[in-house]
Amino acid sequence: MKRLLVLFALVALVSAGCAKKEVTRPEAEKPAEKKEAVQKAPEKVTEQKLASGKESVKSLEKETAGVEEKEGLFKDINFEFDKYDVKSEYKSELKSIAEWMTKNSGAKLSIEGHCDDRGTNEYNLALGDRRAKAVKDYLVSLGVPAARLQTISYGEEKPLCTEQTEECWAKNRRAHFVVLGKAGK
Repeated sequence: MKRLLVLFALVALVSAGCAKKEVTRPEAEKPAEKKEAVQKAPEKVTEQKLASGKESVKSLEKETAGVEEKEGLFKDINFEFDKYDVKSEYKSELKSIAEWMTKNSGAKLSIEGHCDDRGTNEYNLALGDRRAKAVKDYLVSLGVPAARLQTISYGEEKPLCTEQTEECWAKNRRAHFVVLGKAGK
């Protein structure tokens, strides 16, 4: 009798533990909402990508050792919040940069990607990299050899403005140009 009661209790416990749970499904997202979520999702930056970024900075520093840098020769290219596409208003400036690079065949150009201080350091480094590469790709499409263009991302590390206003943030979302030329030229 005791065995029967223990067996019955054991069966009751096992069946209670295996009871079906009701599955609830979230409301289906509208396709437009899904598209926005995909566009706004920050790219995950792994430690490996960050390490390779640090190595890129070191290799750029080695490569430009003994090279004269000229800043302020070209206007910065600004970007919208959380975007890295080159706006049409800056395409004429980039065309003039491409023409200058054609005339000055010995010069190299460093394109620095910058962000405002909103977002994580990792996200801003990745966004700054995408901004610099978008500008480089546009210059390459205009005939500038890719070997003469270098990109680097500073993320939010080198702001032009430190106020917490939209006008200030807009100044920091930029691609900045540094002309690299042989010393003495």
